[in-house]
Amino acid sequence: MQPTATVLVYSDNATTREQVRLAAGRRPASDVPPIEYIECATLPAVLSTLDERRVDVCVLDGETAPAGGMGVCRQIKDEIFNCPPVLLLIGRPTDSWLATWSRAEAAVPHPIDPAALADQLAGLLRERLASGTCHA
Repeated sequence: MQPTATVLVYSDNATTREQVRLAAGRRPASDVPPIEYIECATLPAVLSTLDERRVDVCVLDGETAPAGGMGVCRQIKDEIFNCPPVLLLIGRPTDSWLATWSRAEAAVPHPIDPAALADQLAGLLRERLASGTCHA
């Protein structure tokens, strides 16, 4: 069985979570492992998943309420040992400074551009593989 990378997708909107899965697909690039997605709709679900499971990359929706992805990103960067890299979905390209504040490694604006999302996600997975911290 081929190893997989685990990607946590956080959004209170099921359509957004589906868009992320469909945009990145099962394998966003040929040189990264296939992806297993874990979907979370609430902050407690994100925190328990990160506590209980291995996660290689988090994709967080900055427009989620009441706990937006930017604040969640900053929180997990402070609280999770060896926190996985974060790809933040931002509402507007001008929100990129907020992505920097939250300490996200990458950001992609809404509406989701499938090529940009797949490219950013693959890049984070490559970095994780190169560092030896990817569990795939």
